[in-house]
Amino acid sequence: MSDLRQFRHFVALAEHGHYARAAEAVNLSQPALSRSIQALEGQLGCTLVERGSRGVALTAHGRLVLEHARRLLAGHRALHNAVSQLANLDSGELRLGGGPFPAARLLPEALAGFSSAHPRVRVVLLIEDWQTLRQRLLDDAVELFVADIRELQGDPQLRIHPLREYPGVLFCRPGHPLLRLVRPSAEQLADYPLAGPRLPEAVRGDLARLLQREEPLGIQCDDVLMLKGLVGSSELISLAPWDVVAADVEAGRLALLPWPAGSEPARAKGSAYGLVSRAGRSLSPAAAVFVERVLEQDRRFAAT
Repeated sequence: MSDLRQFRHFVALAEHGHYARAAEAVNLSQPALSRSIQALEGQLGCTLVERGSRGVALTAHGRLVLEHARRLLAGHRALHNAVSQLANLDSGELRLGGGPFPAARLLPEALAGFSSAHPRVRVVLLIEDWQTLRQRLLDDAVELFVADIRELQGDPQLRIHPLREYPGVLFCRPGHPLLRLVRPSAEQLADYPLAGPRLPEAVRGDLARLLQREEPLGIQCDDVLMLKGLVGSSELISLAPWDVVAADVEAGRLALLPWPAGSEPARAKGSAYGLVSRAGRSLSPAAAVFVERVLEQDRRFAAT
């Protein structure tokens, strides 16, 4: 029967695409890795990889086995973490995901408190959009994520805990030409490129109608720190939930732009953060503690 080491070796080979690099990644000699893959193929009764001049390629069987191998290894990791953390939180790993906006303010504050209290728990954080994070969760690559939940509501595979909502704001650099206007019109806003992360369809549609263009974003970037830097050093404008830019506005690094008249639908769609995990599954002790940290930070910001 195949063991976890063989599956781990196979996943490494699939990810690196080359025997030498995969062998180095799993601390094996290349012949030993080759024997491990051959043994796995023999036990499963199929060919998993085909050698080529530039490395290896997965067969149809290989792609199928890779999907299940990743889930098997993730499940083993989750079991190990849950057991090791049951008595205390002095070991193990916590794998999290975050959308661009929660990762810019809420998650760093929650993680800082968690890591200070539990420094021996290794934390892996992936920053991606909500659709990618949903797939990561279903593949057991993450145990929990915080992201926009508008397009995830009603998914029977997910357990969703909505967080506090914050209004959507437009922002620019101090001294931006639009700040000379009492209330810029939609046409005047449209004269400047709008930058932002990937938007939920409802938000994208409202902005497209407001700006009278099919694609509202002139620059799409999921790195909020980079977005702030771009806006702060150019004529770009951007949008975000208030909590993400509040400290920058109060410090004078960024400035708020008033929404144009008639833009209520777009303005109303600010944040829609939520804690998302697998339905029907209990969280590991580390994840449960982290959830409490997130809820605490969410309450604390709202009280300021």
